[in-house]
Amino acid sequence: MSSTELPFVPPANVLPKVGTVRVAEGERLRSVELPGVTLTVRSRPPAREGLPPALYVHGLGGSSQNWSALMALLDADVDGEALDLPGFGDSPPPDDGNYSVTGHARAVIRFLDASGRGPVHLFGNSLGGAVTTRVAAVRPDLVRTLTLVSPALPEIRVQRAAVPTGLLAVPGVALLFTRLTREWTAEQRVRGVMALCYGDPGRVTPEGFRNAVQEMERRLRLPYFWDAMARSARGIVNAYTLGGQQGLWRQAERVLAPTLLVYGGRDQLVGFRMAQKAARAFRDSRLVTLPDAGHVAMMEYPETVAMAFRELLEDAGELGAQRARRADRARAGGDAFDEEGTDESMGG
Repeated sequence: MSSTELPFVPPANVLPKVGTVRVAEGERLRSVELPGVTLTVRSRPPAREGLPPALYVHGLGGSSQNWSALMALLDADVDGEALDLPGFGDSPPPDDGNYSVTGHARAVIRFLDASGRGPVHLFGNSLGGAVTTRVAAVRPDLVRTLTLVSPALPEIRVQRAAVPTGLLAVPGVALLFTRLTREWTAEQRVRGVMALCYGDPGRVTPEGFRNAVQEMERRLRLPYFWDAMARSARGIVNAYTLGGQQGLWRQAERVLAPTLLVYGGRDQLVGFRMAQKAARAFRDSRLVTLPDAGHVAMMEYPETVAMAFRELLEDAGELGAQRARRADRARAGGDAFDEEGTDESMGG
C-alpha cells in the first residue's frame, strides 16, 4: 500500500459499533440490505395513508439527519424517507469501495427498485443533488419530481471556499489532514463545518449544535470516515470532468421530471451564479433563490423550502390529485370522514 493511500477498511460485517445515531421524535431507523450495499433509512409516519412517496438524499459529509426538519414539515404532503449514502450516517461502506457519483446513484436506484415505492418525489442536496440528477436522467420511471438544494453540478470557476473540499480528492491529502487536525475537538470541527455550510451559523440552536457535536464525535470513531469523505470528494471531481452523455449538465438536460432548484446567496460551496445556468439546463424547472441562505437551505430555511415544494406539487398537478382522492374517500366514507378531515381540508 502506498503511503499516500488511506488504511484498509475492514468489511462492514466486522466494523465496530461506535455509538447510536440520533433519532428525532416521530422518526424511525431501519437497515436495508441490498446487493453490494447496506443502507440505513430514516422515516417518519405520514400524516395519513395514501400520500405519494418521497426520498431525500444528503450531501458530502452529511446524513439523513440533514432532512429531519423538512421531512417533519412535509409529512402531510408526502410519505418521506431519507437514506444514509454508503459510508455516511449509519450506513457501512459499499462492498466494492465505489464512492463515485455513479456508485451512489446505483445505491439509490437499487433501494428504489427493491422498495417498489417509485416513482418518488426525489430530493438531493450538494453531492446528493448530483446523485439524484443522475438518477432522474437514467431512470425517469423512478422520479415524479426532483428538488435540488445547492446541487454539486460542474462549475468552471469553483468557489474559493470549496477548494479544501476538492483537495480531499487528492491521494494522501485526507491522511495528511487527519494528522494535522488530530488535536481539534469535535466542537471546533462542527463550528468550522457550520461556518462553511450555513449562511448564518447563528441560526443553529444550542440543541442543534450539541446534537451535531455528538454526531461528529461518533463519526470520528468510524474507521472509514475519512476514506468515505476522500473517495466521495474524488467522485465529485471525477464527475466534473466527464463529458458526453455522462456529463452532469448533459444529464440535467435529459431530466423529464418537474424540477425545483433552490440556491443560497451565501453558499460558499456551490456558486450562486450557477442558479440561472441550472434553470436553463433542466427543461421543466422553477428556481427559488434565498439571498441569506448558505449551502443547506433545507436546514436553515425549511419552511421556505417546504412552501416552494408544495408550489411545485401544485404546478405538477399533484396537490389537486391528492385533494380529489381525499374528496372521493370523503364521499365514500360519509360524515365521519368529513368531520375527521375538516381541519385538514380547510388548511389545504
